[in-house]
Amino acid sequence: MKKWVKAVMACFIIAVIAVCITFPILSYTNPQPRLWAVEGDDSITAVSFEEEINSLDMMENTWQTAVPQTEIYKLVKSHFDAPLADGKTEKKAIVIGYDGCRVDTFRLLENSKESGINTLLSDGGHAVFCYCGGVNYPEKNIQDTSTAPGWCSMLTGVWADVHHVTGNGQPKEVEPRTLLLSLVEDKVIDSSAFYVSWNGHFTKDNATYINEKHYIEQNNINAVFLRAGNDIGTERNVLSDLNGEDCSDFIFLTLEYTDHNGHGTGFSLQNPKYVNGFRNADATGAKFIEAIKARPNYKNEDWLILITTDHGGLVKSHGGPSFEERITFIVSNQEIIK
Repeated sequence: MKKWVKAVMACFIIAVIAVCITFPILSYTNPQPRLWAVEGDDSITAVSFEEEINSLDMMENTWQTAVPQTEIYKLVKSHFDAPLADGKTEKKAIVIGYDGCRVDTFRLLENSKESGINTLLSDGGHAVFCYCGGVNYPEKNIQDTSTAPGWCSMLTGVWADVHHVTGNGQPKEVEPRTLLLSLVEDKVIDSSAFYVSWNGHFTKDNATYINEKHYIEQNNINAVFLRAGNDIGTERNVLSDLNGEDCSDFIFLTLEYTDHNGHGTGFSLQNPKYVNGFRNADATGAKFIEAIKARPNYKNEDWLILITTDHGGLVKSHGGPSFEERITFIVSNQEIIK
């Protein structure tokens, strides 16, 4: 056999081995736990984003009157500051984050069999349009529609001009404190937990909350910051907490399904993989709500349950000023607009 043939065969064998090793690793780090039936989803009639969101009749406001994403902070803070309702002995709250989830995915809810959003709405919940970027569209945004600034604005109640996280990879100072720290440190609650899979939150040297994590550890504050390798791991960690006899009083979590699929193949309802990412995230959200309702002491607990996102997306990216990136949502089991 000629040397060049042997060389080609050797390269082919090496390539096959590399694929066999790499694919399982990628599948583990970016799993798709369930391939939902997407028949018809890839042939949804293409209309403008504004037409899509104007058709969402479950929303209690218009995109023009969207609330800021900092409203998440106010809702959680107000919940814990309010007196207990009759028959309730303990307050709890959870924020379920679908990272990079466009609000027009709500068009898919009619055909969603397992849905955290549908579960809240069918139980008398509320849904509103929200905005990221510091100001509502079409004003010029004052903050990038990126992951770190978005979640940080929800957790601190202020925009990037105050918390100074203008992009990913910028550690926030301890002040302004997030709800995860302040609620426990001020003895409003006993415990909090932050569950993620993205390493940009608190496990890299330049992670957003690395300084706060160190402060919590140094001062023995009962706040858990736990990262899993993927969304399945995040789901496992959250369910382990919720199934505990005395779960964390405040839980904040992010799921990467929609953001991962958006960056990989496109933020669009025309993209079955993005649709699949949304359905995986929303089905996971439903599992969390089911676990809350199954708690032995649930009838005595006063729960605030919120589902939201940090930003939308356009093509395969986000961070900019577009309509599709800036209009988001909040879904709650309690009233949002007073």
